[in-house]
Formats: sequence, structure tokens, C-alpha cells
Amino acid sequence: MCIDKEGDFMEKQNEDQYEVTISRLSKYYEGVPVFYNLNMKFLRNRVTAILGPSGCGKTTLLNIISGIEKDYSGKVNLRGSTISYVFQEDRLIPYLSVYDNVAFVLKSTMKKDRIDLTVRKFLRMVELWDYKDKLPCKLSGGMKRRVALARAFAYKSDLLLMDEPFKGLDDRLKSDIIKKFLMIYRESARTIILVTHDKAEAEKLGDVIYSLD
Repeated sequence: MCIDKEGDFMEKQNEDQYEVTISRLSKYYEGVPVFYNLNMKFLRNRVTAILGPSGCGKTTLLNIISGIEKDYSGKVNLRGSTISYVFQEDRLIPYLSVYDNVAFVLKSTMKKDRIDLTVRKFLRMVELWDYKDKLPCKLSGGMKRRVALARAFAYKSDLLLMDEPFKGLDDRLKSDIIKKFLMIYRESARTIILVTHDKAEAEKLGDVIYSLD
């Protein structure tokens, strides 16, 4: 089921308003269907929340959209999107400092002085500038999560995939980062697909909500 923030079913949109279109998607694990003839559309420059319990296929869907998962039938069309991805696992480069983990993804798209300004901005946003020289092994789980968020926010992608992005954060920091996330989204629009099992989080962040059972 797909609803907008006011609880109404989505009206038909022109095809060029979609960043991602999924048609007749089927995916099986060991003969058991995860998806069967699934159809979904994701509006450009909007936040779409995918809500559902553990094991319903939310992460699998993000992996299919990103191209990580290729074993499926059906069509997934992206409009030439550049993608950044916040995984459930932090996936930091272990031998790079916090600063360099964020800077690493920017090297192909920014000049050095711009990289420095961008890394400073986003590490301060997640309250980790004082830890910029630390290696990931010296960080707590919540701090690693914040580095992963800073890295994804800093990279100027058309499509941002977020898999349980605020997991492991305490309530105060989670609330603060969500506020800053919304501020960044409003400043520089991009299409965001957010996976969560938290209904309140989906309702707060999603312009559109898909519910998977």
C-alpha cells in the first residue's frame, strides 16, 4: 500500500516525475517469494519511507535498487541517478581516519579546498569534528553510525538510500540529526528512499509512505 503524508492514495504522476520505477519485480530466496510482481514508483526530490517489520524485504529492495542485488526478475529503471547509500552496517574504511572516510567519497567530484569545507560541515553536523583524526576502531557503534551518515549526506547524489539510518543513536542525538537531515534535504533537494520499522519515524520523514507486510 502507498499513501501520501495526509493518508490519501497517491495520484498518478507523469513518468518524468519519478526518479525510480519498479515494474513486475519478483525475488525469491530458496524458492520462497520475497516479492512477486511488485510495482513501485518513487517521486523525484521527495522522501519516500518504506515501512515494515524485520524480514519483509526492505533491505533487499534497497539492494535491488542500488544494483547490489542482481538476482531478480522484472524491471528497475533509474533516471541515470548517482547513488549514495547508508547501510545498516557502517562500512567505514578501517585504515582511514574519520575525516578521510568522509573525504574519500568526495575526491572524484570536488576540489581539495571544497572537500575540506564539506567534511568540516558534515562532521560538525553529527558532532564528530573533535574525533576527525580517530580511526573507526576507536569509535563507539553510535559514533560509527554518525560518520556513515555524514559521509552519505556529504556526497551530492541524486538518490540517497537509507537503511535504518538512525539505528544506534540515543534519543537526543537522533532528534538533532533528523532535524539537520531535514534542513539539508530542503536546502539541496534529492530523492531519498528511507527504510524503517518505526512508524513515527516514517510519518515524520516521509512525504510518501509504502507499507510492506
